[in-house]
Amino acid sequence: MTAELVRGQNHPLPDTRLEITVSAGHPVVAGAALGDERGKVPGVEWVAHPVAPSLPGVDVPRQAAADQRLAVDLAAVPDAVHRVSVLLALPVGTGGPASFGRAAAPYVAVTGSDGTEIASYTITGLDSESAVVALELYRRQGAWKVRAMGQGYEGGLAALLGDQGLERPADLAASILETERARHTPAAPVQPPAPVQPPVPVQPPAPEPAPAVPHSAPATPGTGGPISYTHPRRRAAAPEPAPAPAPAASTAQAPQGPSVPVAGDAAGWSMDERLYNQVWGMFEDLARTAAAYRSACDFAESRLDRELDETLSDYRSRVGGANDAARSAARARHDELVERAQEVLDRDLAQLAVESEVVEPALPPAYARWDNPVWHAYRPPAEEPMAVRLGDLHLPERTELRIPMLVRLPMERGLWVDSGRGRSEAAGLLDETELKRLALDSAVAHTARLLAVHPPGGFVVHVVDAAGAGAAALAPLVDTGVLAAPPARGAAGVSAVLEQLTERVDLLQMALRNGAVDALPPGLDAARQLLIVHDFPHGFDDRAVTRLRYLADEGPGVGVHLLMVADRADAAAYGPVLDPLWRSLLRLTPVPDDHLADPWVGHAWSYEPPLLPPGSRILRQVLAQVADARPAKRS
Repeated sequence: MTAELVRGQNHPLPDTRLEITVSAGHPVVAGAALGDERGKVPGVEWVAHPVAPSLPGVDVPRQAAADQRLAVDLAAVPDAVHRVSVLLALPVGTGGPASFGRAAAPYVAVTGSDGTEIASYTITGLDSESAVVALELYRRQGAWKVRAMGQGYEGGLAALLGDQGLERPADLAASILETERARHTPAAPVQPPAPVQPPVPVQPPAPEPAPAVPHSAPATPGTGGPISYTHPRRRAAAPEPAPAPAPAASTAQAPQGPSVPVAGDAAGWSMDERLYNQVWGMFEDLARTAAAYRSACDFAESRLDRELDETLSDYRSRVGGANDAARSAARARHDELVERAQEVLDRDLAQLAVESEVVEPALPPAYARWDNPVWHAYRPPAEEPMAVRLGDLHLPERTELRIPMLVRLPMERGLWVDSGRGRSEAAGLLDETELKRLALDSAVAHTARLLAVHPPGGFVVHVVDAAGAGAAALAPLVDTGVLAAPPARGAAGVSAVLEQLTERVDLLQMALRNGAVDALPPGLDAARQLLIVHDFPHGFDDRAVTRLRYLADEGPGVGVHLLMVADRADAAAYGPVLDPLWRSLLRLTPVPDDHLADPWVGHAWSYEPPLLPPGSRILRQVLAQVADARPAKRS
């Protein structure tokens, strides 16, 4: 059964030899762009288009037409290719429509080697766009999937190619469109030009090795011996005729089921990087799967409303029960669409749930939950990891499916654990004292993890607790001796800590600007610094607030980070003066709250803070090991 995709929806590909057909009802230029593991197209030689129609594993038509056919062999594309984007553009100056919104919606279908249609997609919702990314074939856990994109560009082919990461996209776009325009220009009546020989296909060179490409990638240089980019199934002398259908015996294979998840089955130089990329892949898949489901349900609802309005506006249908029959038929179509969307959602969520069950136990301490047994075998690391886990994220479509929230290190912005009620229902059920206690407990858990994932002595923590109200929650940090000094109390303590860190930021910035890092004082501690500020703005005057804002803005660039534990309402007396401070920090909450958005479709994700198992002493055990491993302790 063909999968009828909606925008953002993906579908597994059971075959690697595919034919992609495009039916537009008007001439379109078809092409394909090959992207690396980051989705970027490194150069023009990675784009198949009518002027250069052949790349390893990809063949596109040589001219614009209303019906197009692209041949794709995913087994033949270089290992460095992780995405194949199917591109459509309207030829300029050929008498066709100027934008997709002025013509019928293009229909795209993906067919397997046996002629079975795998997936189809009608690209609706286009208006003034003259170029569109129709589909995306992407590699996931060693298998390939197709995703319906429908991303249009008012700026035309040049804007599309630029968004693919191509440098000087306007030059390539002009070359493609000028060639197409020349094909529609009448020939001179006296002497026809000599036939133009088809250009030699430009093959993509081996991409430069990037951190996200594994060592084993055969397409990277330096692996020994020349690299051949010749298509393994294409003769050099003449174009190969269309392949005959495979014998029945070879096509009688059972359809491939969903791939079995493997922890670390993603691109990367190290297991740490592969797991990081795999978690982000799960995050993206869940975002797009939920977006496709919501889009399908919205479409079903809007179509139902339109059809019901049409039945009500037709006076003739009110006679003889025709109106009731039309309404029943409309609701049946609506229910069928929603049911199909739910089936696709359930399938994708089940696959992600299985992957999560495999990946979660394999995560290192930096990415693992506090209840993961990996913490019982914890040893201070020799180097800083790529990222750190600051909690979990989930969507309402399946609340028990949680994706680790990983933040890259070193942190580019400070953290703010919001002790206010915000918009969370969970916070509204707690009294103010309990909410503030949970906020500080959460901040201590974040701090313990940051200390644990850095090499011994590589992360120093300062605490400002002006009123002393956080003594109980801060006890694990104080008792184990991981703090640089006892928590600062009162206005004088606040001023002293802020002055010390401000001078450090000034000194490091001056050295970096003047290229005089070697001239820094020999006793200057090179470790990253974290300042925990509790119960703000108690103990802060205007000068201290100014220094705090300075640390939040300038500190991360030189390794000085801020962790605020505060309720924004408590600082309302400062008015909009502190708005830049709150905006510069990553807001976290001590209770579940839906306030974080993903970068793909903008879902409101529910954030859940890291929780320690009830009665567990793992946090104190880890902090004790951190303290014992510090250089000062070993000397």
